[in-house]
Amino acid sequence: MDYSPIWISLKTTLCSTVITFFLGILAAWAVVRMKNRRMQVLADGLLTIPLVLPPTTAGFFLLYLFGANRPIGAFVLDVFDFKIAFSWLATVIAAVVISFPLMYRSARSGFETVEQNMIDEAKMLGLGNVSILARILVPCSWPSILSGLILSMTRGMGEYGATAMLAGNITGKTRTLPLAVYSEVAAGHMDRAWVYVVVILFVAFWAVCLLNIFTEHERRIRL
Repeated sequence: MDYSPIWISLKTTLCSTVITFFLGILAAWAVVRMKNRRMQVLADGLLTIPLVLPPTTAGFFLLYLFGANRPIGAFVLDVFDFKIAFSWLATVIAAVVISFPLMYRSARSGFETVEQNMIDEAKMLGLGNVSILARILVPCSWPSILSGLILSMTRGMGEYGATAMLAGNITGKTRTLPLAVYSEVAAGHMDRAWVYVVVILFVAFWAVCLLNIFTEHERRIRL
């Protein structure tokens, strides 16, 4: 029994969740502060599009960008002598891109519930934009942010299509839990596949329970 997919998935999920957490909050903050409504709609569409794209299509674009002979991939290979595609880093990139919209939209939803009067008063007291984000927007939107964190974490752990396109399915290197399930089923090893499936179900179950708790807490706050 190969337990490396569990370890690889845990590492990938941890790293992608941390990255997505900060990127999602910063992106939501930037979009909410936009004064031009058309630019806001355009930015929101671009940031959300990975959520509605088929994962393999997102993986195609990622491979086009990070492939060894492609713009970003070629630059990193020349400067750092490191190949992004089909490396463990590629699993993190794929998970971040696919799970990012969930964190972004949850954070933005929370920020938009904060009363503008509170923000205006904070500005009158001399607080800067960063201080307003850290002291007002994030604390007041914490239930939404936690919900987004959980959703993006589980989405990152369950990512398959984009990961397969950009990182491949390399045993002990890029084979995450969803890829391991597919590989074992394809090889006819249903008993091994079940082990991976149980791990995914366990994480998903507790994630849903936590999500329900935070959702209920947010509902009570709004009431």
